[in-house]
Amino acid sequence: MSSYQRRSKDAVAKRVAQDIFDGAYVNLGIGQPTLVANHLPQGIEVVLHSENGILGMGPAPLDGQEDYDLINAGKQPVTLLPGGVFFHHADSFSMMRGGHLDICVLGAFQVSATGDLANWSTGEPGAIPAVGGAMDLAIGAKQTWVMMDLLTKKGESKIVATCSYPLTGIGCVKRIYTDLATLECSPDGLLSIDLIDGLTHTELQALIGQPIKHA
Repeated sequence: MSSYQRRSKDAVAKRVAQDIFDGAYVNLGIGQPTLVANHLPQGIEVVLHSENGILGMGPAPLDGQEDYDLINAGKQPVTLLPGGVFFHHADSFSMMRGGHLDICVLGAFQVSATGDLANWSTGEPGAIPAVGGAMDLAIGAKQTWVMMDLLTKKGESKIVATCSYPLTGIGCVKRIYTDLATLECSPDGLLSIDLIDGLTHTELQALIGQPIKHA
């Protein structure tokens, strides 16, 4: 096995941000995806949406400047850019379900090679059902991207042939951004967009356990 340095969570967030286009309306899911707000390129306008009813979020507030009356869906304090607004939860879900979001970035427990998403429950006994707005986002956004570590703590791939956890959406994931590689889901399987330095295509296939074509 060759030597390589995994991307940090901030590095993955920066990689996601590089692919967001000027003028996009984007929802950032709970957890790792919220970091993307801190890495959006200068010189473009990206309108960030939160499912609890915010449009026009900025980066995370500086220490000591948090306003806990202004939080995202993960209950983290956020900032509001000039022109930003907050509104009723029902209006927010109308935006999500109505196809008004260009991109949503979500975390995941599993993603299949063909883009099935499992991100709300591991199905373990006693697990609390908490799908929230994930189903609405995954299906309602024009593009659904996933941001996650490639492997579990046990070293198992989160990218699988078939999801074993309860599904959030079927065939909805377009891209997967991980600490080792960026991949695209397609009806024909996985396509590699980029790999971290030092990791070979053959090694990536071995980690995931599935064939991967070049994009």
